[in-house]
Amino acid sequence: MKALFIPPLLLMFLASLPAGFCDTNPQDVDALQSLMRGWQNFPSSWQASNDPCGAQWDGITCNNGRVTSMRLSSINLQGTLSNSIGQLSELVYLDLSSNSGLSGLLPTSIGNLKQLTTLILAGCNFTGSIPQELGNLVQLSFLALNSNNFTGRIPASIGLLNNLFWLDLAENQLSGPIPISSTTSPGLDLLAHTKHFHFNKNQLTGTLNGLFSPSMRLEHINLLNMFFTFIRLFDNNQLSGPIPDEIGSITTLQILRLDKNRFTGAVPSNISNLVNLNGLNFADNQLRGTMPDLSALTKLNAIDLSNNSFDPSVLPAWLLTLKALTSVAIASGGLNGELPSRIFTLPELQQVILSNNAFSGTFDMTGNISQQLQRVNLLNNHIVAANITQSYNRTLVLVGNPVCLDPELSSSHFCTIQQDGPIPYVTSVTKCGSTSCSSDQSLDPANCGCAYPYMGTIFFRSPLFADLTNNEHFQQLETSLWTELGLHPGSVFLSDVLFTSDNYLQVKVRMFPPTGTSFNLLEVTRIGFDLSNQAYKPPQGFGPYYFVADPYVHFAGAPDSGKSRIKISTGAVVGIAVACGLVLTALTSWGIFSLLKKRRREELSGRTNPFASWGIAQKDSGGAPQLKGARFFSFDELKTCTNNFAENNEIGSGGYGKVYKGILVDGTSVAIKRAEYGSKQGALEFKNEIELLSRVHHKNLVSLIGFCYEQGEQMLVYEYVSNGTLRQNLQARGIYLDWKKRLRITLGSARGLAYLHELANPPIIHRDVKSTNILLDDNYKAKVADFGLSKLVTDTEKGHVSTQVKGTLGYLDPEYYMTQQLSEKSDVYSFGVVMLEILSGRLPISKGRYIVREFRMAIDANDQDYYGLQGIVDPAIHDAAHTMGFRRFVQLAMECVDESASRRPTMNTVVKEIEAMLQSEGLSSGSSSTVEFERVGSASASHLYGGPVVTPRSNSSVSIAEEPDEPPHPELNHREP
Repeated sequence: MKALFIPPLLLMFLASLPAGFCDTNPQDVDALQSLMRGWQNFPSSWQASNDPCGAQWDGITCNNGRVTSMRLSSINLQGTLSNSIGQLSELVYLDLSSNSGLSGLLPTSIGNLKQLTTLILAGCNFTGSIPQELGNLVQLSFLALNSNNFTGRIPASIGLLNNLFWLDLAENQLSGPIPISSTTSPGLDLLAHTKHFHFNKNQLTGTLNGLFSPSMRLEHINLLNMFFTFIRLFDNNQLSGPIPDEIGSITTLQILRLDKNRFTGAVPSNISNLVNLNGLNFADNQLRGTMPDLSALTKLNAIDLSNNSFDPSVLPAWLLTLKALTSVAIASGGLNGELPSRIFTLPELQQVILSNNAFSGTFDMTGNISQQLQRVNLLNNHIVAANITQSYNRTLVLVGNPVCLDPELSSSHFCTIQQDGPIPYVTSVTKCGSTSCSSDQSLDPANCGCAYPYMGTIFFRSPLFADLTNNEHFQQLETSLWTELGLHPGSVFLSDVLFTSDNYLQVKVRMFPPTGTSFNLLEVTRIGFDLSNQAYKPPQGFGPYYFVADPYVHFAGAPDSGKSRIKISTGAVVGIAVACGLVLTALTSWGIFSLLKKRRREELSGRTNPFASWGIAQKDSGGAPQLKGARFFSFDELKTCTNNFAENNEIGSGGYGKVYKGILVDGTSVAIKRAEYGSKQGALEFKNEIELLSRVHHKNLVSLIGFCYEQGEQMLVYEYVSNGTLRQNLQARGIYLDWKKRLRITLGSARGLAYLHELANPPIIHRDVKSTNILLDDNYKAKVADFGLSKLVTDTEKGHVSTQVKGTLGYLDPEYYMTQQLSEKSDVYSFGVVMLEILSGRLPISKGRYIVREFRMAIDANDQDYYGLQGIVDPAIHDAAHTMGFRRFVQLAMECVDESASRRPTMNTVVKEIEAMLQSEGLSSGSSSTVEFERVGSASASHLYGGPVVTPRSNSSVSIAEEPDEPPHPELNHREP
């Protein structure tokens, strides 16, 4: 964005003019100039004149010399919002959305804007409390403060905003109960005209009692009315108590979501009155009693009752009568008996999730299966046989069922987690052929040209379909976007279509300028405003949404205002062109010379540079690892220290290759992981363990000493850890791990993981935490190993990585598996499974039984002796079962394996809890609860350690190994067991 050139003397003259010479009210001029002083990246037109209304500042609209609108969405504003905002007393519209650089407190003076009807601050970084003074904005009809960092309670004064239509406070850190009116205070139950209440993803507590005032009107039945949005968007809080009976009287409800809270008791029986309901989600609560009868809800499209404590039963018969169903989810629902095959014949059905139940007998999936059905998940049931129609070639998961032990079916893709399902929708650009653009531009699907798109993400909070490959749905979305937003036909590109862990539909959107290669500022702020104030209406079935834009920085020149511009003469243009041509020729010649010189230098140094050929291997993604202290070993060195890789030095083998014990010339014992030729993942894992994880160091992480990349070899050299894996020590005869040793092993491995999550910068997610990746030294100190699958969380605000599902069956976070969004809480789930192994000595999956479900079903808080776990706990630690530390250990493990990632503790919390248990046993925990940070040598020589996955060949002391005699457990990254 470039401003018009103004001669300096003229600029000084204009600046010296008194305010009376301006078209803009002096109070508004002062306010805008104060705002400008607190901001960076404001529009350049603001510097060209002291008259915002007369000079038509970008983003500012005036009426009779008063500023009435400020629309500056998505322009990368940075700074704070000055108290002077309150001086713009005639302001009607204020939109600063999607400027993540705006931070600090929201000034109380905003309550002075008595004419304000629209306030949109979504997608910024404001902190502190929401001012009570917002209750003064009696004209306000649209209030969006979502996706910030507000804390504290919801102001009760918001209940005074009688004209409020839209209230969005979602995705903050708000806490406390929802304010309800009393004789001395207003409350949100007074908002009789408000149709949309969005409070999801906060920390709200208390109940919903009293919130459903009879004065609340139910208007626009054919639209998404107030109550549907109001209740639905309370997911991901800490609300408790029973579901209010009053909900059953709101017969116009279309979608009801109360998931991921702490609601208890039975579902109100009058829920059957909600005959207009399209979507129902009660998942991840503590609901009990009989599963509700929903046979009257014939319009239901999607239902999720997963992860509650309903009474055990067979699959409800009413499910088979709901012909409009597209998605059914009752995971961990206590369901048993044979699964009726009729469910797969429902004509609109796209998804069935019935994992972690107790279905048994024969699974029958033959006959008239719905043509829409994309996915069936029966993970971890008791199914012993299966009849599957040959025509079904989409996703079906039978892992964790006895049927997968059948040799005829065990090799089927139905018995593996990682299945190649249909690719989610992406806008097609095949008509553009091989056209490509520079890294900062994108291909416009309308004209196949390269341009700078306006990008962002739309989150649809309640879609009524589950199929992400449906071209018709998403083509309708494309058309509606470019039509309603006034863009060129076909100039919208959709990608990254997925369901988040909150069951929101996420769609990345690129919108291209109608002319040229860039939008101007006015176009960006117009589109941003239309999306943020809900002027854009998506197609039917997508439901309500919110939009978060990426900052736009490639602005085209401001529109021609009719004022003269300085022109360059033809002769000057010719001269500039000739000069540029000469410079370009010189630069090209120099570039060719430098390239030839570099190539010659690389050829001469190829033998001494260990990464001269890095990237030649077809499976490598290219680029030498960024080395920070890991030592380079020659092939001859490692050949010598292993006696030419002698068989008697081999201590393990696996899908990656073999592991050898070696002794370096200085006497140091090492474990050398040598990749086999043709290893499917060798190059990527090799690079990952060196480049990403050679920078940090902790005593509970296996130390990477160095590597070899020479003569076609890929080898990693680790410290030698003599006592094998935790799994071996739990199962091997003659090895006794008492309760105190197990606590210390748990603490050490937790500290290693906490370090990765809390102190590594950026944070590191291990992604393959399991008992075979926890090694024990001579003193039984735990060391976490094997970082071949680890991921860096480079976007710390997002807090997760969208990635292909990999890991090991039995330890896999179900939320990660469902959403493909990896987070630190995925490691916490896996660690919780390890804790259950430590308690029981059992494998995560054994004879079709899943350890998490076994513990969940067995725990009996009234059993004072064994907590209901006498038949599960390892006999070696039965004596510990009577202690309070044992109970707390069990409770902590179950918190770690909670189905909802948001309710799992952090690894640092786990560390503190285990330390407290050790202290209660009268033992030292070894250090403080703060995650430990150690350095070896200088700061530049710090390391992070990984270890491989291999299988021992004998009972000899093993450094880095996996047991050979376990039943086959398919791993998601297709490693050999």
